[in-house]
Amino acid sequence: MSSPASEWQQFFDSHAPHYAQNPFAQHTKAEVDFFLSLFALPRGCRILDMGCGVGRHSIELARRGFKVTGVDLSSGMLEQGRKAAAQENVEVDFIQADAAQWSSTEPFDAAISLCEGGMGLIERGADAESHDSAILSNIAQSLKPNAPFLLTALNGYSIIRQMQDEHVAAGAFDPVTMVADYQDQWNLPEGPRVVQVYERLFIAPEMVRMLKQAGFRVDHVFGGTAGQWAQRPLSLDEVEAMYVCRRG
Repeated sequence: MSSPASEWQQFFDSHAPHYAQNPFAQHTKAEVDFFLSLFALPRGCRILDMGCGVGRHSIELARRGFKVTGVDLSSGMLEQGRKAAAQENVEVDFIQADAAQWSSTEPFDAAISLCEGGMGLIERGADAESHDSAILSNIAQSLKPNAPFLLTALNGYSIIRQMQDEHVAAGAFDPVTMVADYQDQWNLPEGPRVVQVYERLFIAPEMVRMLKQAGFRVDHVFGGTAGQWAQRPLSLDEVEAMYVCRRG
């Protein structure tokens, strides 16, 4: 049997040709606009896109004159990214690597990790805090001092509000560990698919603590729902939270 980590990789490899059709992936230009509105970055500076997927943000940033490196675990997602970059006639340095294990020796001027970007993609029984903290530390180590970092991550408040005592009794959610473990049907562009969900979502104070421990200063926490990015408060039921940071 393959490990859960390789199962995630297989999932994204098979989903890669259809990823760009997801509704949440239709806001790339607006998301890059918002990122650049937060931070005054000069054209030509180097940006790290950790967990870049098919490279939609990497490619849009490259179109605007930035030098972008996109890192992702899935070779299938990166293949789609390379094809899209070639069609757009832009250059992106795509690297296949595990975000929990990869860092750069040549520091970047800024970083993004959006739409989970590897955060929370843990194997069954793994320690989510160690996994996600490793990703954050690797990003911090890859940045120049005071370099900006924009993160969106799953919002722990939302799962707390969804789960009931019957989910606890069935073993689908443990309120002591905040680990969810259940089967879910995802309506993907290629059709419905049953996925075994194993995840530990973090509420905002936990994520802020982890970011600080990794070496970041957290300036703002906003709502991060795709298509609704703005400098606005985090809503309890939205899927993602946004963290506006700088490396210390």
